Amino acid sequence: MSTPWPPERRWTGLAVDLGSARTRVWALGGGLVLDVPTVTSPDAGPDTFHPFRRRAVDVAGTARMLDRLLRHAPPRLCRRPLVVLTAPVLDGVPCRAAARAAVEVLRPRAVLTVPTARAVALAAREDLSRPLLVVDAGARFTETVLLIDGAVTDARRVALGACGLDADPAAAARLADAVAAMVATVADGDRTAAEPSAAARGVLLAGGGALRPEFVRRLARRLDVAVKVVPAPDTAAVRGAAELLGSARRHPSSTGGVPAPVPE
Repeated sequence: MSTPWPPERRWTGLAVDLGSARTRVWALGGGLVLDVPTVTSPDAGPDTFHPFRRRAVDVAGTARMLDRLLRHAPPRLCRRPLVVLTAPVLDGVPCRAAARAAVEVLRPRAVLTVPTARAVALAAREDLSRPLLVVDAGARFTETVLLIDGAVTDARRVALGACGLDADPAAAARLADAVAAMVATVADGDRTAAEPSAAARGVLLAGGGALRPEFVRRLARRLDVAVKVVPAPDTAAVRGAAELLGSARRHPSSTGGVPAPVPE
């Protein structure tokens, strides 16, 4: 018979980053407890199913995956953990709603969402009082986002990502060209006095693509602004969500069981 973990050793909150390629979970008091492929079953071979893809979420499959991964992981979850869930800016309301529904398998007392770009900026300890350009080069999609006062004011997405960069020598150039075009579009489309300040700070780069030196070098050559790679760029989103988790857990609206939206 196993001895139950004492209450102070139970996870009271989780930051969850559901990626197309990998799922990462950060536990309050436990650090990064999961960094695994986003698949329903790792032993299914050719029948392996990827339940979470941008713009399409299999709620039941994602829920089963989370339950399988976290159910037996010590220390156990508390009865109703607080969950902070990252959400790419351009996923759309249905995709975000499906992701929120999937994490209900954890029986949370509240689920808060945070734009991935904002979570990346928090992980990098960037000053959100100043405008900031964030590029998140994920496995299959790349987003370019303009944050002003920490809120999303413009965003673009391209269906290119880190997958295939190693196999195709030309892929890094295509992705760099696409990101440069998105950055230019965001800059040209923003007519406030804030945009020149964002460009002057350069581009904050995160995601799995930021781990590919050839892509980073090509992007730096294509842009007229500096490219700053976030430390540990592949886990930046979940670490930023964990930053919010720590503060949100102490908020009265959270402790009282009333979900509080994370400012976008």
